[in-house]
Amino acid sequence: MLIRTTDPFREFERLGQQLLGTTNRPAVMPMDAWRQGDEFVIEFDLPGVSKESVDLDVERNVLTVRAERVARNGDWEPLASERPKGVFSRQLVLGDNLDLDRIEATYEEGVLRLVVPVAERAKPRKIEISSSGTDGDRPAEISA
Repeated sequence: MLIRTTDPFREFERLGQQLLGTTNRPAVMPMDAWRQGDEFVIEFDLPGVSKESVDLDVERNVLTVRAERVARNGDWEPLASERPKGVFSRQLVLGDNLDLDRIEATYEEGVLRLVVPVAERAKPRKIEISSSGTDGDRPAEISA
């Protein structure tokens, strides 16, 4: 059996969430992002969300992630209900230096992982310096 104690700080936090609308209408999902060599990696925490309810869209350079955690149906009595349910959505503006056509997405153990490679045109490259003809190798003549 679940026994609940009264925690005034938890109740204050829950009241603040209700006033801001985050309990009934969650708008963000926790995320980590980092660069690893020539790739950007982004991970979103989506515990309790089925893979089929996750939707990814890229339009221009805006990545939109949508997911839905559905409420339980049936004959059951909730003892505690603190995990938000409903539709989660998050948008990220990605830089022009990323190759948005080659994004890879995996979903495992409630974590959505996106790997976005750096575009070839944005990678550093060496530029060869050439001489401008045969005069470039000789010193200039000085006439008296």
